Amino acid sequence: MADLWDPEFAGRSPLFEPLRPVAEAFRTSCWPGTADLNRALVSGKPILNANGLPLRFIDQLPRPQCPEDKFEPRIFHRGEVQFRACFWHDFFNALVWMTFPACKAALNRRHVIEIERQRAAGAANRGPVQDALTLFDEGGLIVAVSNPALTRLLLDFQWTELFWHRRSEIAVSMVFFVFGHALYEKALAPFSGVTGRAVVVEVDGNFSGLSHGEQHALLDRQVAARINDRTCFLTTRELAPVPVFGIPGWDENNARREYYDNTLYFRPAPRVVR
Repeated sequence: MADLWDPEFAGRSPLFEPLRPVAEAFRTSCWPGTADLNRALVSGKPILNANGLPLRFIDQLPRPQCPEDKFEPRIFHRGEVQFRACFWHDFFNALVWMTFPACKAALNRRHVIEIERQRAAGAANRGPVQDALTLFDEGGLIVAVSNPALTRLLLDFQWTELFWHRRSEIAVSMVFFVFGHALYEKALAPFSGVTGRAVVVEVDGNFSGLSHGEQHALLDRQVAARINDRTCFLTTRELAPVPVFGIPGWDENNARREYYDNTLYFRPAPRVVR
């Protein structure tokens, strides 16, 4: 079943902040299609895939007849992103391409490298690298931090200390950006339990003074470089879990200290088996 269109979606939650500039082009009365997406592409800076080809969106194709026609290889070899009309999942994927193009191109390149490696090895199933790439692509967060002490609290699952006792420090030294298109889809109908998987990027104290567009571009370059580094994204354990609605300002209920007592959501660090 197709989803209901809401042209005002970007103003519904702070989670949509990264998409707001590109979302302005789609404040229309009905669902955007591939023609609308491609018009938005040509109106801005050209977006290229990692193979140097200009990106464009095409309607979803029938079952592919050869490996090069599958979703990720087709993007890399032809620059064509398949799109299903009237589905938030695919729409958000398109908007993330327009917002973080270097990251999306890097993810696509790594996927294709892994697909070709597995095919050459005769492997039947996807491996841990593709699992990590997909987890970030679907449910990823980018966390820009200028205070390493806050990073340590996040990595150590110290949620109450981080999100409650240090929330004034978060306001000036830690910024969260939704990346994953499935995570954006969940933000349309939020529920307790939504968790993102984060890449943490160290930034300097000048970061907060940059415009949103400058912040997005800086993080896009840095995270793309990490994705392109084949010593990174080897396992899903590299991506830090973050209970999204604990982030100050992302849920009105977290203005109460008791909100963080829910250990089913704000889970403690896993025990290390020795």
